[in-house]
Amino acid sequence: MTEQMDLPQLRSLIEGVLIDLYQRNGHQDLPELCERLRLPSPPSKEGHTKHQRLTASLQACPDDRLEQVAGAIFDNVPLPAWQRNPLQDVLWLGRSYVEIPGRTRRELAKELDLTDHRGYPDRFLTLLGQLWDLGEDEFNVWGPHLGTLRDDIQRHVIRFPDDWSAEYLFEQLGAFEAPHPRFGRFLEGLASPAVLPDEPAQRRFVEFANRHLQPGGAQLRQEGEVDGYPQFDLVQLGRGTARRPRNLIFATLGKPDIRFTSALDNDIEIAERADEILVYNRTVGKDGLLWSDLLSWWQETRDGDDAEEPAQALYSRMEKSLPRRSEGQRNLFWLYHHIYKSQLRDVPALLPEIWMHWDPKTIRERGERAQQNLRMDFLMLLPGNRRVVLEVDGIQHYTRDGGSKPDSAKYAANMVGDRELKFRGYEVFRFGHDELRDRDRARPVVADFFRALLDRSPDRSS
Repeated sequence: MTEQMDLPQLRSLIEGVLIDLYQRNGHQDLPELCERLRLPSPPSKEGHTKHQRLTASLQACPDDRLEQVAGAIFDNVPLPAWQRNPLQDVLWLGRSYVEIPGRTRRELAKELDLTDHRGYPDRFLTLLGQLWDLGEDEFNVWGPHLGTLRDDIQRHVIRFPDDWSAEYLFEQLGAFEAPHPRFGRFLEGLASPAVLPDEPAQRRFVEFANRHLQPGGAQLRQEGEVDGYPQFDLVQLGRGTARRPRNLIFATLGKPDIRFTSALDNDIEIAERADEILVYNRTVGKDGLLWSDLLSWWQETRDGDDAEEPAQALYSRMEKSLPRRSEGQRNLFWLYHHIYKSQLRDVPALLPEIWMHWDPKTIRERGERAQQNLRMDFLMLLPGNRRVVLEVDGIQHYTRDGGSKPDSAKYAANMVGDRELKFRGYEVFRFGHDELRDRDRARPVVADFFRALLDRSPDRSS
């Protein structure tokens, strides 16, 4: 699930952080501070207080940059939990997350055995401090130990484990009322190797947690490894696919000549004409494959002597793979990158000419056992393991003899291929070529589609 990000609340919380910062910085420090926080340059100090200069800088910041500013604050400013948590909650609620109802949380807590986690007390307390307010910024003078919640947890959960149940600990943390993304990250943390560097203990917790999560349509699922230990993510059941892609073969200028260098590990190599094919073989994270991920891969795998700026070089290379005769495909590709140009680093990459299947034999050689739709027009990898295929259907998809005769068999083969992809967890969306043929007329069609798909408004200046 994703909610619309509460931008007024986000702006207000950022302003609260800036109020604290101006007290710790001089006038001469503010331009450099604003640059680090990705804020517009502040006005000159003549006739302005430090507060006024920072406030003016924030007011000049457009809404679509606030998320970047918040990220820069986390990277550059140590925040107390009472400031950090509300800011995180606004950001996380504006991204994909899984809902865990209050009843599920409480039933899980009632049966949770923290014995394994108590075996790594420092790691466990670090996790709690990263997600919850442990009272370390102000002391509760009326408390029984005149200390913090961290002190109480050390005493009643770690040293004397019979004092507090897991349910009572969750109560003290505020976990039962916490926003869904925070509780989800808590569960992921409890299963992580950073907290439990013990694979059998990790799997015991995951098996236990999933007994409570799965009836509600959620699951902790292994999505990779960290330092040799399994890494588990909270996912929504019935959406997306359970597997992470291993090799993305895209922007191809012809059929790839593939061979396995290790069939056991699914390692492939492009045997010939490697310059005509792009292969992204890095791990795709829980946030999907972003343009920034693709650009980093491109920069790190090139020689670095391109005359073009890297982002333009990557765009040009992908655009080169698009069929010259398909104006609809070219318009869809151009419009996506133009509409989201100011947010491009943070939106999913649009991969053109993507190979969904591969067969060393031709469809004619394979006959009736041939796989359909070997190559699709576009692929996007979204959060939650969603795989979205986009197709622009020209007349060749349902006619023969140069478009002079309808071909129901060709149309039926396309539909068979679609069904197979959907059963494997893909979402397939088809556009008619005519609705994308004219770029100006296609713009609102493309903008509305991606707004609904990504739950993200396009750049207003596009």
